[in-house]
Amino acid sequence: MTDLVPRQSGGLSALRGRLSFIDLVQSLGLMAVILLGSLVMTTLSPVFATVRNIENVLQSATIIAVVAIGQTFVILVSGIDLSVASVLVLSSVLSVGLVQFQGFPPEVAIVAALVAGLGVGMINGLAVTKLRIPPLIATLATMTIARGFAYIYSGGTNIAPVPKIFVELQASRIFGIPGVIVLTLVLAGIAQIVLSRTRFGRSVYATGGNPLAARLAGIKTERVIIVAFMISGLMSAVAGLLITARFEAGAATAAQGMELAVIAAVVIGGVSLFGGEGNMGSMLLGVLLLGLVQNAVNLLNVPPNWDSVVSGLVIAAAAALDVYRRNYLEAGMRKKVIATKAGKQPKPS
Repeated sequence: MTDLVPRQSGGLSALRGRLSFIDLVQSLGLMAVILLGSLVMTTLSPVFATVRNIENVLQSATIIAVVAIGQTFVILVSGIDLSVASVLVLSSVLSVGLVQFQGFPPEVAIVAALVAGLGVGMINGLAVTKLRIPPLIATLATMTIARGFAYIYSGGTNIAPVPKIFVELQASRIFGIPGVIVLTLVLAGIAQIVLSRTRFGRSVYATGGNPLAARLAGIKTERVIIVAFMISGLMSAVAGLLITARFEAGAATAAQGMELAVIAAVVIGGVSLFGGEGNMGSMLLGVLLLGLVQNAVNLLNVPPNWDSVVSGLVIAAAAALDVYRRNYLEAGMRKKVIATKAGKQPKPS
């Protein structure tokens, strides 16, 4: 049976090594920017370096990070998922509403909320692969539908009180670290293992990097795309549970515009919009950087409208960097690898 990914020649292995080096440099660059920005903010605002503020930034970032884990899978297969924030809201209202309105046990309500996220993800994947609807349009439709259902079910208001399990989740600590942060890191770790250590993970990169070559190698690319969207839906539903615990309510009106923040964080973290490149570690750094930018805007009392302007500029800069990296840096590396390989070939007599 043909392997899921084609075997690489020495030249392609060298190219992958160079691209991995670029990923490492990008991650180090993000860490340097985060450290430098933190030092600047420490001098500008005495509140920034307090334990309470740092913990607040990290806990806020966990919700975007969990959604971004799923979004990363979709972008890696050259897709986009605009429905993530709406799925989050739908999951949140279901996890509380099914208990308050229908009298279901909290555990059943939570499972139902997660299944709803998986269901929306499957619909997105089927729409993209079977109906050939562009991901942008397909997920724009489900974004509107899912949020509409959430508003209808909740009556357009937040649902409270929440079951005790959510209060305990928000208050939990593991070795002094908030439980939601630990949960986020565990989920990101599992996702990275899936991407780097499993055949499915290799199929994700292959599908996003070169769909035709992936199909010729025996990869069922449509199935990979559907599963990627399902992972995105599931992670959005998990984030819905986290935001329920944070707000102590089924948050029917939350996460307005979060899908853009998630995409920005993923792209800032080095996941290519063209698919096939990126990892969870750098993505988390992108989430952290975006969270620090938003926190800085709040602490410096920048008018609310400028928050959107700053976020938009960050998205544009990250997208431009991604295009530059692909069109110039990586193209140059490919030429060097090809030239090096050609130079090693024996000259014809």
